Amino acid sequence: MEALFFNSHSGYLEGVVRGFKAGLLTQAQYSNLTQCETLDDFRMQLTATDYGNFLANEPSPISTSTIAEKATARLVDEFNYVRSNASGQLKKFLDYMTYAYMIDNVVLLISGTLHERDTHDLLERCHPLGTFDTMPALCVATNVEELYSTVLVETPLAPYFRDCLSAQDLDELNIEIIRNTLYKSYLEDFHSFVQSIGAPTSDVMSPILSFEADRRSLNITINSFGTSLSKEQRSNLFPSLGRLYPEGTMALARADDIDQVKQVLDPIVEYRSFLENSGGGGGDANGSSSAASLEDHFFQHEVHLNKLAFLQQFQLGVFYSFFKLKEQEIRSLTWIAECIAQSAKDRIND
Repeated sequence: MEALFFNSHSGYLEGVVRGFKAGLLTQAQYSNLTQCETLDDFRMQLTATDYGNFLANEPSPISTSTIAEKATARLVDEFNYVRSNASGQLKKFLDYMTYAYMIDNVVLLISGTLHERDTHDLLERCHPLGTFDTMPALCVATNVEELYSTVLVETPLAPYFRDCLSAQDLDELNIEIIRNTLYKSYLEDFHSFVQSIGAPTSDVMSPILSFEADRRSLNITINSFGTSLSKEQRSNLFPSLGRLYPEGTMALARADDIDQVKQVLDPIVEYRSFLENSGGGGGDANGSSSAASLEDHFFQHEVHLNKLAFLQQFQLGVFYSFFKLKEQEIRSLTWIAECIAQSAKDRIND
């Protein structure tokens, strides 16, 4: 019965997204791309993939930023096609997906206003999936108070701002706290919406959103070592969901160094290896390479969860997972192109 109703509303679009997914780059195609000597060779190799001639009109020599920008534009076109044809719960689900990008965009504009930068230039740096009709209105604000009142009235993020932030919170020191506070409210709200849809969507999306919450909790904890952020403030930024919640997040709130974070992750098999390469001791001992390896572990686990989403039918998780996998593909393409441009072929397979 559920499958019947799902197909009547979203079956066609699920087929479209599964078709998009079949066009993701294969291991053989990645191997061909890593053999390229120049970015023009790289562009030529991409024509043999689903990307086709998307760079055909770009003059030589082509830049890495152009490749990333055009690939992202394709992703946005695919998302907008699905969104414009969606209805009911799927339309609302896709709206929730855009809120994460909106948070990043609004925080970027807040930061620009604080530093008295030209917010119209900042608009060009905003992620296209996080744009909304009233976004140019944010550029009219000349100070933080105006920006705050505009955000509350004009944007879909209004509930998240209203419930957890005031105009006094918007200063330079608090910019990352603002971002994490908004993400906490957003993840909890998105999770509640997914639970209201029920199985099988909730069965697929809950592990993905739980991991996203855990990733944020871990990043907040590790990045707060050696800063003025109090343990109570740290605790308030943790989303109230995830594999680590509530015992793990309580322990993370009290943690003083990387070794204590490792102890929190130890009981969870999937997370145990995340910090295995990092140095012990305080936050300073945890160098940039270990931070990078932690991010790599996060990406690998995220990709694993998103691949699992395609094993079930008649659920909305495939829409979320395809676009997350596509983003990872663009990150990989950008990395390969950058290694070719910088003549760093020894790191290309990272």
